[in-house]
Amino acid sequence: MNQMSNKEIMPRRALSSSFSRKSIFKLLALLLIIIVFLIPIYRLVWMSFQVDGSLSFANYTTILQDGKTWSVLHNTILVVLGSTAISVSLGILLAWLVAYTDIRAKKMMQFFIVLPFVIPSYISTLAWTQFFGANGLYGKLMSMLPFATEEINLYSMGGIIFVLGLSHYPLVYLLSVSVFRRIPREVEHASRVSGASGWKTFLKVTLPLALPGIASGGLLAFIANLDNFGIPAFLGIPAQIDVLSTYIYQQVIGFGPSAFQRAATFSVILGVLALLGTLVQWFLLRKSKRLETTVEDKTPRIFLGKWKPLIEVGLWCFFFITSIVPFISMGMTSLLSAYGVDFTWENISLKNYQFILETSPKAKRAIGNSVQLALVITIVGVLIGTAFAYYRIRKPNRLNQLSEMAISLPYALPGTVMALSMIFAWMEPIPGWNPGIYGSIMILFIAYITRFLILQVRGSITAVLQVDYSMEEAAIVSGSTGFSKWKEILLPLMLPSILSGAFLVFLTALTELTVSSLLWSSNAETIGVIIFSFEQAGYTTYSTAMSSLIIFLIILGFLLLSGVQFFWSRKVASKQ
Repeated sequence: MNQMSNKEIMPRRALSSSFSRKSIFKLLALLLIIIVFLIPIYRLVWMSFQVDGSLSFANYTTILQDGKTWSVLHNTILVVLGSTAISVSLGILLAWLVAYTDIRAKKMMQFFIVLPFVIPSYISTLAWTQFFGANGLYGKLMSMLPFATEEINLYSMGGIIFVLGLSHYPLVYLLSVSVFRRIPREVEHASRVSGASGWKTFLKVTLPLALPGIASGGLLAFIANLDNFGIPAFLGIPAQIDVLSTYIYQQVIGFGPSAFQRAATFSVILGVLALLGTLVQWFLLRKSKRLETTVEDKTPRIFLGKWKPLIEVGLWCFFFITSIVPFISMGMTSLLSAYGVDFTWENISLKNYQFILETSPKAKRAIGNSVQLALVITIVGVLIGTAFAYYRIRKPNRLNQLSEMAISLPYALPGTVMALSMIFAWMEPIPGWNPGIYGSIMILFIAYITRFLILQVRGSITAVLQVDYSMEEAAIVSGSTGFSKWKEILLPLMLPSILSGAFLVFLTALTELTVSSLLWSSNAETIGVIIFSFEQAGYTTYSTAMSSLIIFLIILGFLLLSGVQFFWSRKVASKQ
């Protein structure tokens, strides 16, 4: 009897021990999420209410009574609304043309559509400024015309809106094109049979059904335009046009007795504007109609007939002007021996690239720091992000949903807000104790993993969803252990999507500027910071050379990723 009791008790103890380990692991993971993702935001908001060590609304009352604040808010709202309107208009138009019409070479067009999003916005800004500059391609082309044309000044409110709008329209396109393709043909056909014109059918049927994708893409474009630091900094600071992202930066670098409190207050205001954009999206989604099908219909619905060649020429001209010509102009500038001289054989030189790769210790250190940060963030992101994504999909519960929201919050907030929250959280994690994290490269690592982990989580969630759970069950029944199950089944099927997320994390971390502009320190410079400092100091040939080098590496990485995904897919398909 006692022997039987002991045999029964031992499995229970083992089960209890296993349960205890799982509970401890969950508790530690939850605690880590709170410390890394939530406490920095709490510290930022708390700092905005601090005056001489006590809680007060004085920071808000002082700032809101300042006429400069309202000027900055006016500029911010104007820039964000104007650029978002451009992004949404271009995104919807291109998504509709690709999804509905019979234009040719759609895959090639999609590459050029996505290109402005892949290339960092501050590098695109440099490309545009060189294109429209006094000695740029635009001026040379316009001088060939028989009539005079006005110069285009990008260092203006219109210039900021223009470049922001072109940089973020791919977000609207990517989230809209698949929704357009899922709209049932029968619904639109019924509208046309009822006597509605094509335009009325689009307004009354197509657009409402596509609204979820458009609203989601529009919100991302809105937040990206609100968050963007590089474009307003490159174009707005020289023209003394301040928006919230650049004004917060100026508050922090200006120091002063209340610099951090003022910056925190402005950051909360910026976060409130982002929240308002989210509420508008929620309202639009509530009013939208839900699709009943998830199958994408990629066959053309509208045949352009005689208009097709003209529309295709117009599209390729648009891609050529917006995605190729500015970067050609920037590349030409990077090869000049001195800024402002004519582009002739006598003035072409590689000394700017030699300066970046060999002479400048700051440039070499920045490249090394950025590559190191990007690699570490990518590896950590793949391991943690994929594990979290698998657990989130295979074992859904309320805690996992809340954890995902906490992880996504730092990316949803503007970058300057997150950078400032990192300062407040890690300058003194415990009051009176400074571990030396702020002012070192370690704070950049923490900030990057906090902000960009969600990108890997999203990519890995897509990868997990592509694997039918019945395949895992079959592996478990066959006696596969956890390691062999991942090695033989999960990883081969999930790898392309995991690599896409990893490449996005690597690319974003490699070229990041907004967060780094507030967190970098001596010996912890990044690529974005160095390009920004070169341009601010007037060394345009150096900034364009470094930017051209980064673009080359981005395109090379994109081609390598596409090649790996293609050959891996063929390898997996051959085994099935």
